[in-house]
Amino acid sequence: MSVLEMKVPSPGESISEVEIAEWMVEDGDYVEKDQTIAEVDSDKATLELPAEEAGIITLKAEMGDVVAVGQVVCLIDTSAAKPEGGKSPAKASPKSSTPSPGPVSSTPKNEKSYASGHPSVAAKKIIVENNIQAEHIEGSGKGGRITKQDILQLLASLPEEGNRKSEIRKLSMLRRKIASRLVTVKNETAMLTTFNEVDMKPIMDLRAKYKDAFKEKYGVGLGFMSFFTYACTVALKEFPTVNSMIDGDHMISYNFNDVGIAVSTEKGLMVPVLRNADEMNLLEIESKIKELAVKARDGKISIEEITGGTFTITNGGVFGSMLSTPIINPPQSAILGMHNIVQRPVAIDGKVEIRPIMYVALSYDHRIIDGKDSVGFLVKVKEVLENPEEMVFKGKDPKKILMNY
Repeated sequence: MSVLEMKVPSPGESISEVEIAEWMVEDGDYVEKDQTIAEVDSDKATLELPAEEAGIITLKAEMGDVVAVGQVVCLIDTSAAKPEGGKSPAKASPKSSTPSPGPVSSTPKNEKSYASGHPSVAAKKIIVENNIQAEHIEGSGKGGRITKQDILQLLASLPEEGNRKSEIRKLSMLRRKIASRLVTVKNETAMLTTFNEVDMKPIMDLRAKYKDAFKEKYGVGLGFMSFFTYACTVALKEFPTVNSMIDGDHMISYNFNDVGIAVSTEKGLMVPVLRNADEMNLLEIESKIKELAVKARDGKISIEEITGGTFTITNGGVFGSMLSTPIINPPQSAILGMHNIVQRPVAIDGKVEIRPIMYVALSYDHRIIDGKDSVGFLVKVKEVLENPEEMVFKGKDPKKILMNY
């Protein structure tokens, strides 16, 4: 028998351990080479773990276990033949820990086996979350294994005790790291927030005129985020301290803008980074944001794509937020918060008009960014957004630029 030890690969520099978020296979399954067998959480992202070879798998870690980089988490018997029909062969009897080298007959439906009374990975998760006593549950799976459906049916049959319920879940490693970082920022920075408002009518008029043709030609929408990202890169060039970081007694400033765009995922908030955003046009910004957001939500983003930003933009407006004080994304020194767009009465040339207004917020580290620069930064962002034909398109026909990238 030839057995391959699968060890946890290094997800990136400075990461020494990960957490088994979910096993995508069960003990004794036959797996194909490069098949995703597990999802692992680091303190930065959720990553997929592919099988290094084909064979029968033996799990050496439980879901929720924190394991060191380089630790063996499963074994793959590469000498095992693929079972007929693509199904996993039954495991060996308890007297032997050696998997069968080839296909074997299935256990009869009513006959008990090694699996009798043992929950599948998915079933075990629900059992733990709901504090279920599983000893007397009759499993309907192969060899009497308790399946996820068995547990769901059990929960559905239990009498409700009013509407009062509680649930205890362990926070993922990513969520725990986010919590720790946010508390650190609040405790170790002199964070302050300044506000302004932006009349979104010029941007909205542009989008209404060109967004359909833009999407038809390029396959991506002409969204607000590209305009805000562009406006921020203009402002960062004029106010470089906002694009700086503090390191002990020193301030590190950058002549490039690596802008992080906060993305909400099932695992928590992630911030993919647009490298050299100051060199991108609106199409490049939109395309890159879409690419990184899809990767983040699908759990396929790399560590390199979510580290190293110099400034961050977060958009609470997509969830209906009117106003907020975003928390700085360390080790950066500033973050821009976008909010929802609301029709509000404003004074235009001495007359009251109804305009689509967005409140914007800049949270910044007052240790290195003074009020003059923080306020000036927001004023510049406002100026670019309220005068796009002049500030974004440089007085040229927007249609010619947008449709000829």
